[in-house]
Amino acid sequence: MSRQTKFGIRPCTWVYLFLMFFSFVTFMIGQAGLSGLEVALAVLFLALIKGQLVGHYFMGLGAVRGIWRWPVFIWLLIPGILISTAFYLSYSTG
Repeated sequence: MSRQTKFGIRPCTWVYLFLMFFSFVTFMIGQAGLSGLEVALAVLFLALIKGQLVGHYFMGLGAVRGIWRWPVFIWLLIPGILISTAFYLSYSTG
C-alpha cells in the first residue's frame, strides 16, 4: 500500500485527507444547525463511507480477499440500514 501517485502522495494520505474533509463537513452541518431527514441521512452516509475507508486502508482489508473482507462491510451495512429506517419512520410519523 505504499504506491506513489502522480503527485508523489501515498493513497493512505489521500484517504486521511478525505476523512478529515468528511469530518469537517459533518462538523459544519452541526454548527449550521441544519436538520431534517435528508441532512440526517447525509451525515449517516458520510459516517458509513468513513468507516469503509478506515476498514479498507487503515485496517488493511483492502489487500485481503475472500470472506474476511465482508465482516466490516456487513457491520457497517446492517446498522446503517437500521438507523436509516429509524430516521425515516420517526420523520414520517412526526
